[in-house]
Amino acid sequence: MRLVRGRVFGVSRAELLRWAAGVFFLWVIVVGGCRERELARTTPQMGIKPEFWVRVLLLDDVKTCVLKVSSSLAILDVEANRTVPMYRGGQVGVPTAVEISAGKITIGGRIFSGGEVIIWPDAPHIFNVNGDDYRGKLKLILNSDGSSFDAVNLVPVEPYLAGVVGAEMPDYWEPSALRAQAIAARTYCLYIKKRFGSKRGWDVKRTAANQVYLGVKAESAQTWKAINQTHGEVLVCRQSGGTEEIFPTYYSSTCGGHTEDSKHVFGDSFEPLVGVRCPYCRDVAKPSFFFWPTAQFDKTEVTGRLLEKYPKLKASGEITNITSVKQSSYGDFSRLTLVKLVGSAGKSNFLRAEDLRLTIDPSGNRLKSTICQIINIDDKWAFLAGRGYGHGVGMCQCGAQGMARKGKTTNEILSYYYPGSKIIRVYRDE
Repeated sequence: MRLVRGRVFGVSRAELLRWAAGVFFLWVIVVGGCRERELARTTPQMGIKPEFWVRVLLLDDVKTCVLKVSSSLAILDVEANRTVPMYRGGQVGVPTAVEISAGKITIGGRIFSGGEVIIWPDAPHIFNVNGDDYRGKLKLILNSDGSSFDAVNLVPVEPYLAGVVGAEMPDYWEPSALRAQAIAARTYCLYIKKRFGSKRGWDVKRTAANQVYLGVKAESAQTWKAINQTHGEVLVCRQSGGTEEIFPTYYSSTCGGHTEDSKHVFGDSFEPLVGVRCPYCRDVAKPSFFFWPTAQFDKTEVTGRLLEKYPKLKASGEITNITSVKQSSYGDFSRLTLVKLVGSAGKSNFLRAEDLRLTIDPSGNRLKSTICQIINIDDKWAFLAGRGYGHGVGMCQCGAQGMARKGKTTNEILSYYYPGSKIIRVYRDE
C-alpha cells in the first residue's frame, strides 16, 4: 500500500486498525454463529434404575419425522420378547428420514421388522427430532394398523426435569422458586408415571396436558442448579392406610388470589391439594394474566366442540344455555367449578367448569381460567371479568416467585401451597 503522510489511501492508521478489528469481530460472530451450539453437559443418570426413567410422548400417530444424532449410536429392533442389536454407527450429524414403508418402520431407508425400535446415542446421549434436541433414548412404536408410529423419549428423571423447569418457569426467577418448581415437577412426573404409565406406552406428554417439556433448549445453568440442589427430592403426604406417598403436585401460572381445591377441578382429593389464599401472584403476573380481557366464542362452535368431546351430549341438541351451578367464593371474586348445559331438546347435563374451559378453548390462552362470568350474547358466549391463568390447583407459579422475592425458602413455598406435605429424597444416585 502507498503510505502518504501516515495515512493509507487517505485513511489514518488508527482508523485502519479500528476497521480491521471490526471486520475480525464480525468474522468471529458469523463463523461462531454458524457452528452448532456445543452441548457441554453429558446426560446424567443413564445407569439409573428403570423406575426412574420417564417415557415422554414426543410425537403421536405420525407417518414421518426427521432424526439427527451427532454421535455414534446403536439401533435396537425389539421383536417378540427379545431385543437384538441391529447396527452401530452410521452417518453422524446427517438428517435421516424416519418413515413407514409397507407397514414397517424405516430409518434412512433401512427396514426394521419389529413393531418397536430403540435408538440409543452414545455420550452425550442426545438426539434431535424435527429440529429439537432431547436427552436419553428415542423409542419408535408402530401403531396397530401399521400406518403410523409414536415417538417416545426415554429419559432419566433429572435430565427430563432440565427440559421442564425452564419451560414452565423463567430461569431468571429467584432460586428458591426454581427449586420449588423442580420438586413439584419431579413429584408430578413420578406420580403420573406410577398412576397411568402401566396402561399405555408412555408416561407423560410433552405438552401442558401434563407439564411442558422442551428438551435441551429449555436448559440453562440456573435451572440445572435448581435441579441438582433438589436432586431426587419429592413431596409426599399421608394417605389411606397411614402411609406417606407422593401425590399429584399440580401447579398453574397465576391463581388470581386464591388456589382451588383439587376435588372441584380434577375430582381427586389429597390433603395438600386444598385451596389457600395467595396474596403473592398479583405483583408478579403479567397484567393480562391476572385480569384477562373478555373472551367470546361462537355458539355453534361451542356446541360442536362439546359434542365432539362428549358424545353423550348429542341427545340434548344445540347448547342453548350455560349456567353456573357451583362456585368457590373468595370475597371479591369466585371460581366456577360446576356448570349446567341446557340443550335445544330440553335436556340438561352437568360438566366441571375446567372441562368446559378446555373444551371451548383447548389452548387455554383466551379463556384463561374459570374465574369469570358467563354471559349469553346473541350468537356468542362471552366470558368476562376474567382473573388468573390456569386451573388454580396446587402451587401458583407467580405466587411462588412472589414469595421468593420476599425471602421465603423453597420449603416455605412448598409447604404453603401444599399444606401438610413434606419433602423426602427418593434416590441418591450421584
